Amino acid sequence: MTLHLVRHGRPLVVVGAPAATWDLDPATYDDVWALRSRLPARATWFTSPEPKAVQTAQLLTDGDVGVVDDLREHQRSGEWAEDFAGAVRRAFERPDLPAVEGWEPLRDCRERVVAAVRRVREVHAGEDVVLVGHGTAWTLVVADLTGQPPDLARWAALGMPDLITVD
Repeated sequence: MTLHLVRHGRPLVVVGAPAATWDLDPATYDDVWALRSRLPARATWFTSPEPKAVQTAQLLTDGDVGVVDDLREHQRSGEWAEDFAGAVRRAFERPDLPAVEGWEPLRDCRERVVAAVRRVREVHAGEDVVLVGHGTAWTLVVADLTGQPPDLARWAALGMPDLITVD
């Protein structure tokens, strides 16, 4: 089984609206479309319920895509974080605490997302699986699958969209 973790394309940022409600920026459609050739022709597909992830999945496959609520990103409600990268780094440094008021502790995100990925892998053992979701969530999943600490340099280098493949 090969697991393909797709990070959604660039969203249309709406300051003041929760990131979980943002749509995919139409200007990124070509970038998303370019990933199609890097993904298996036959695979089982799932996505986060967030609009930018669902819309990315819809551009990447003509097949069915299941929505798994627990694949949603690290929940970030509350104030807009001017230093977003710094806030995410703080979340990784102190995963038991919200990095910004209103943010989910990263530990909770890790438990939720990793458990969801494990369930998908168990049910679809032996199949290629494509999961469309989010950079922070995928950083936590890769750390779990490899037994390594989360790679913040890899997180910072992830594009929108991007692909991480794990055998």
